[in-house]
Amino acid sequence: MAVPFSYSVRSLWARRTTTAATAGGIALVVFVLAAAQMLSTGMRSTLLRAGRDDSALVMQHDAYAEAESRIRQGVLATVSGAPGVRRSARGEPLVTAESLVQIFVARSDDPARISAVQVRGVSDNVFTMRPEVRVIRGRPAQPGADEAIIGESIEGDYEGLHLGGRFSLKNDRKIQIVGVFEAAGAAYESELWTGLDVLRTSLGWEGFLSSITAVLESSAAFDGFASRLEAEQSEGLSVARERAYYEKVSEGLSRSVQTLGDLVTFIFAVGAMLGAAITMNAAIAQRRREIGVLRALGFSAPEVLWAFLLESSALALSGALLGMGLASLLTLADFSATNYGTGNEIAFPFEPTVRIALRSVLLGVFVGVLGGFLPALKAARMSPATVMKQ
Repeated sequence: MAVPFSYSVRSLWARRTTTAATAGGIALVVFVLAAAQMLSTGMRSTLLRAGRDDSALVMQHDAYAEAESRIRQGVLATVSGAPGVRRSARGEPLVTAESLVQIFVARSDDPARISAVQVRGVSDNVFTMRPEVRVIRGRPAQPGADEAIIGESIEGDYEGLHLGGRFSLKNDRKIQIVGVFEAAGAAYESELWTGLDVLRTSLGWEGFLSSITAVLESSAAFDGFASRLEAEQSEGLSVARERAYYEKVSEGLSRSVQTLGDLVTFIFAVGAMLGAAITMNAAIAQRRREIGVLRALGFSAPEVLWAFLLESSALALSGALLGMGLASLLTLADFSATNYGTGNEIAFPFEPTVRIALRSVLLGVFVGVLGGFLPALKAARMSPATVMKQ
């Protein structure tokens, strides 16, 4: 067994040009598959990090996303008094009200491209409600002042949207950016935050909110909380677990990316499989006499078959590892896309996992082995007497 295997491995180097071409094709398959999965995972993780299982989101009953919702200010008192709402050490209900709007801004790298950026008007207790959010440069916006803070994922990506920059709400009201915040990788990092009343007075939305978020005593308290609020038929409210809401608004985009990635991967996989088959066929055709010698020396057909399968496996594994290595470099970059659920552009990371790496590499190896199987079977079935005469 040692001779056929070592012979096969050496032959890969002897045919290094075709070996490199075939490995490159398999690397492309693995790269595309891993990149699509990493991006899809990053999209879901970015949005889901903004949601908690023990928090509930209250919106208008027929609104799909927060920015589409309009509820009366009076609902805030109803939510604060609902059963199951957690209270602070001072006895205050952990409830916060917010209003959202999208502004359209030119991108810094391509001024001709206009993108939607979400502006969130937040209550004064927002940092208590969302402890993962912290200002990392500059300072928090002062309550009631025409100031805002910007998520670190989009700082500098849009014209005027950077520390010290300004942007306009309705009626050309200028809001100055005084700080940059991070939110543990959540979708909030792709937003601008200003005061709730600053946003509402700018847009003429006094007396209305987009959403109300309540921290519950426990995840089990959700049903009682939701039942109480949804019974208020005159208000037309819908209540969802915060995490469930973000799962809903993330599924469309992540599914589209995964589906497109799978389709492109399938096309490239077929091409790589054909490339591996052609490469192995050409190699066997050039080495017919050598194969005959191996058979004449007593190596069985299964041994020759496994020798050539090892050759295709080694070729596929090298290409798969190369592709995964290139895909891992994508963690250094972010990808911006418009989320179908919310309508605003969000910066998403490529997020690798062990499962993605194993699945992608195994697929690359499978493609190479499958492409090399028929040529290897052909080599194993060669008659020593016949090929030695040629």
